[in-house]
This record gives sequence, C-alpha cells and structure tokens, in this order.
Amino acid sequence: MHLTLDLIDQTESLSTENLEMIEKMLHHAAQSEGIEAGSELSVTFVNNEEIQQINHEYRGKNVPTDVISFAMEELGEGEMAIEVEGVPRMLGDIIISVERAKEQAADYGHSEERELGFLAIHGFLHLLGYDHMEADEEKEMTQKQEAILQSFGLRRE
Repeated sequence: MHLTLDLIDQTESLSTENLEMIEKMLHHAAQSEGIEAGSELSVTFVNNEEIQQINHEYRGKNVPTDVISFAMEELGEGEMAIEVEGVPRMLGDIIISVERAKEQAADYGHSEERELGFLAIHGFLHLLGYDHMEADEEKEMTQKQEAILQSFGLRRE
C-alpha cells in the first residue's frame, strides 16, 4: 500500500465497506499524485457538533462544515522544508463530518459513499497544497478531484 493511513471513526456509524473504500481511494489518490510510499495521513470522522468546535477554534467560524484539513507541511513565509531520509513524510490530518456528508449527499442526490469519497479527496488535495480561493486554483482543484474520483470509479449517481 502507498500510504500509512490512520482512519478513526469517532461516530462509530461508518460501515467497514465505507472505511475500506476511503482507504483504497486515498491510496489511489496518493499514487496518482506521485506521493512517496510510506507517507502518513490520518482521517477522523466526527459529528457536526465536533467539527463545529474545530471550525470555530481554528478558523473562527462557529458553524459546522463538511471537511477540514490540517497540513503538516504548510510552510510559513521564509521557512524551508526539511526532509530527513528514512523518515516518513507526514501529510497531515483530515477531519470529516459524517452528518454533513449525509446531508450533502441527500442535497446533491448522490450516495453517501460518493460524498464521503469526495470529501476525503478534497481534504487530501488541501494537504498537498491545492486550494480554491482564486478562480484558477478552484478550477485546477475541481479538475483534480473529478479525475481522481472518476479514475477510482466513484461517480456521481
């Protein structure tokens, strides 16, 4: 396998199949993005209340959101990346609200599996430095998300 993944379902509501699908898809995404083998990543599944607290504490937004990413490699101005040979690359943490994923799946008319997969890929791309603040960045990120989801076989249905 490509990544060292830690999947934590704090809601205890996801099926083994859901978790396996997300794990396989993130390995697929890592491979398609050329991430070195052994890189580490965690994905935690929470409820709306928990993600709202995190969103409020770290982003100053006191509302539940669908996904939040904390990149380990985000560099401040003037900082340099330090790579130590033999030490795994730490990508960071992705936090997904299972409640929001279910709500959005219903809103968009596709499966909860598709929404969870989309949110995992969205968070993963943020860890790699992709963003959607500017129109051109958003277009690039959207195209990458769709390409990964399509090549993995997780379509909007």
